[in-house]
Amino acid sequence: MLLHRKESAAFKEHRVVITGMGAVSPFGAGAETLWSAQAQGRSGIRRIRESDWPEEWLEQADPQAIAGFVPDWDGEVRFGRKEARKMDRFVQFALAAAEEALAQSGLGEGRLVADRTAVYVGSGIGGLGTLMEQARVLGSRGHGRVSPTLVPMMIANMAAAEISIRYGLTGPALAPVTACSIGNTAIGEATRLLRAGIADVAIAGGTEAAVVPIGVASFDNATALASFDGDPTAASRPFGRSRTGFVMAEGAGIVVLETLAHALARGAEPLAEVLGYGASSDAYHRVATEPTGRGAAAAMRLALADAGLEAERVDIVCAHATGTPAGDLSESRAILGALGDRGGIVPVFAGKSMTGHMLGAAGGAQAITLVRMLREGLIAPTLNQDEPDPDCGLRVLAATRREKLEVGLSNSFGFGGHNAVLALGRIEAV
Repeated sequence: MLLHRKESAAFKEHRVVITGMGAVSPFGAGAETLWSAQAQGRSGIRRIRESDWPEEWLEQADPQAIAGFVPDWDGEVRFGRKEARKMDRFVQFALAAAEEALAQSGLGEGRLVADRTAVYVGSGIGGLGTLMEQARVLGSRGHGRVSPTLVPMMIANMAAAEISIRYGLTGPALAPVTACSIGNTAIGEATRLLRAGIADVAIAGGTEAAVVPIGVASFDNATALASFDGDPTAASRPFGRSRTGFVMAEGAGIVVLETLAHALARGAEPLAEVLGYGASSDAYHRVATEPTGRGAAAAMRLALADAGLEAERVDIVCAHATGTPAGDLSESRAILGALGDRGGIVPVFAGKSMTGHMLGAAGGAQAITLVRMLREGLIAPTLNQDEPDPDCGLRVLAATRREKLEVGLSNSFGFGGHNAVLALGRIEAV
């Protein structure tokens, strides 16, 4: 199924490849910045600084809050003061990541066919920072001072809309809202769109900027966040015996997808192939993890079936692995259930040990990491594995490892029971 094997021209019409990647992460702007930090095993988790939030927010915030916060972001410098003031932070992240992905793909402004380019970019929470600030304005200054741009700045579809507007794209635009599985949902559904011949190119992924006091407080009061008083970099402990919850993070992860035929026709270099996509619903609870992992396992099996691959072909699993006690155990059961004998020996990577949980941006960012692993034959380490949980029973690698990787699975699961899994493949030659 991999691209270096020769298939007919008819089959190539239905294959989808990644030709560009863009990211904003707790390490800063840039897909290379994200991968470099992960390959080196560095953490982007830290305590919130006074410079991160407005003074009014700091008065309401937990002074010990930790997060994977994007450092040194200045939307006014990047987009100009007038434009930046009309866009929430999550939209700014998406635009920056999309611009980077398009530049790498060679499909910058003027090179996209408007009605043959789709935009599938979502956000789980949208403009929570904008909503919080305008709620403060309403309470302190009254009805007449609330910004008329509040609603268009906060609604979750605006990332996809702003990308379409910026590049004049008139093809299908969709903003999936499947909580923390958004990035995978967007990439998977965009892949289906391209396979169906409805578009030739798609900009797909997720974005999130919910690390604001009200968001942190809500997750914390739901006992979802890690309770940790020591070094912030040790707080996110996926599959660890002492894990207590996830660390909130923000950012964006966006890729450019193309049909293989379209990419080859313009001489583009494919970075990886989207071999398969699987989606399912737990139909279990609003926020609680289904304990057996059956829904997640179903999505993994569907992704492999879509790719035409057996479990034995999987060389790496990039786990959702947020660090919650119930979630990691459920995912372990899903991996073992979906992959059978392979489940306990295949290398598992948990990137949220370094970034924290980027929520709706997590799947897109993880897809970028998996592409780099496949291309370089390098499995990045999972941090804080000093005491693995034996109940999970997975082979989580605590040190960097070089290994030839052909096929990888990337898992993303979200509140409400939304499961989305991508199967990506390495490309050697066209």
